[in-house]
Amino acid sequence: MQRILYMIEKEFKQLRRNKVLLRMMLAAPVMQLILLAYAANFEVKNLKIAIVDQDHTTYAQRLAGKFRYAERRQIGNFLFQGYLPNSKSAYEELLAGRADLVLIIPPHFERDLGKENQASVQLLVNAIDGTKGGIASGYAQTIIRDFNLAIRTENIDFDAGSLAGLNVTNQYWYNPRLEYKTFMVPGILFELMLLIGGMIAALNIVREKEIGTQEQLNVTPIKKHEFILGKLTPFVIIGLIQFTLGLVVGRFLFQIPIEGSLLLIYGFAFLFMLLSVGLGLLISAISDTQQQAMFVVFFCLVIFILLSGLFSSTQDMPQWAQYLNLLNPLKYIIEVGRNVLLKGSTLRDMQSQFFTLLGMAIALIGLASWRYRKTV
Repeated sequence: MQRILYMIEKEFKQLRRNKVLLRMMLAAPVMQLILLAYAANFEVKNLKIAIVDQDHTTYAQRLAGKFRYAERRQIGNFLFQGYLPNSKSAYEELLAGRADLVLIIPPHFERDLGKENQASVQLLVNAIDGTKGGIASGYAQTIIRDFNLAIRTENIDFDAGSLAGLNVTNQYWYNPRLEYKTFMVPGILFELMLLIGGMIAALNIVREKEIGTQEQLNVTPIKKHEFILGKLTPFVIIGLIQFTLGLVVGRFLFQIPIEGSLLLIYGFAFLFMLLSVGLGLLISAISDTQQQAMFVVFFCLVIFILLSGLFSSTQDMPQWAQYLNLLNPLKYIIEVGRNVLLKGSTLRDMQSQFFTLLGMAIALIGLASWRYRKTV
């Protein structure tokens, strides 16, 4: 036990001397959390729309007014760019990026509605960004559908209020304001913990190999488990401090609700830090230089983050990706963070995630301990 305490003391002294690394471990994650929470945002706003009116009738002006009204009332998030003379100009606006969507109202639009009870309009949508293009098209089609309903009810002899219909009242649970930051912050917080535990721990140990400190430790009577525990403890403590700072920032800056038990979320954070540092120890055990360790950590982090469900739902991924995701610890901890913080889930609700993370932590620490050799 005394040798473990000496190892922990050594690690803290080493970190204290490296002030740049210590600041990066404590201050940088908080800054990254703030920046990423604002920047990693899939909300689509301020869609630029232009209109080509080739009919110039009352109905055409009413349809165009629907989009201009949506812009003034922030319904659909449209920014009206003005009228264009023809379709060629519309294509030029899309190519130049000055419009995200163009509505083309063809000639005889009102006449066709009156005589044939149907008419067509054309939507040109810039779909280079598929998500943005799909949402823009959805907004526009909703406005056109409302216009169509209004025209149909005007041409029916009886009162439109007598038509049977359903009134839907939406109630959004766990994120009533539909704010993207509420959804993103818990995931980003655990992503940064993985970064600290995995990358910093791996680079720190590999650096000791390069400068010769590891050789000096190898000739001491320290045992494998003492070495592993001595390396684990400081980074787990620093990771929990970082988690606390991130939780405070999320609560008071982004108003993230904390519906569940703080003890439970800290228990999962502790378990996840053990897993993350275990991953870093394993990477350091198989790496001889910091460049090798950095490459392996970067490779793992990119896969973990992109498949974790932080930015897109894991259920929408291909089947092979979902199978691969079963080995992704970040996926499980993000589910825990969002469910405990936003929904108030209990350990009983999160028991499958708990046992999976526990198994992964034991496996990684066990592999790191087995791979550690007291020989050069």
